[in-house]
Amino acid sequence: MLWLKAFHIVFVVAWFAGLFYLPRLFVYHVQAQGDATSHERFVTMERRLLGITHVGAALALAFGIAMLALAPGYLALGWMHAKLTLVALLLAVHFSNAMLARAFRLGRNRRSERWLRLYNELPALLLIAIVVLVVVKPF
Repeated sequence: MLWLKAFHIVFVVAWFAGLFYLPRLFVYHVQAQGDATSHERFVTMERRLLGITHVGAALALAFGIAMLALAPGYLALGWMHAKLTLVALLLAVHFSNAMLARAFRLGRNRRSERWLRLYNELPALLLIAIVVLVVVKPF
């Protein structure tokens, strides 16, 4: 179980690295609008980072599911229900990042720099809430 937990944490860190930096790239991409060379560079950076983020997410989820399979009693705990709900929201943010990257790649982004800056804070808020639930186990 400890090996699963260790690798779960490693890949959660990798996943969050992408979730933190990808929206920041979107902000920079908006700032560089009108420059075709920058557009291609940002599209490449966003695609590569999204790929790494997909791998981190998939492996974090796989190791998390493996831990739950070995200790299904955790599924009866309120804090785990709350955590899994926040993980579902995190997956929605992840999917949203993929859709934003696609919009940027196709030149169809409609989001403002301000919106993207605010959106950039969402993964941090989810991370804080998830860590508090796992460490404090309030329910």
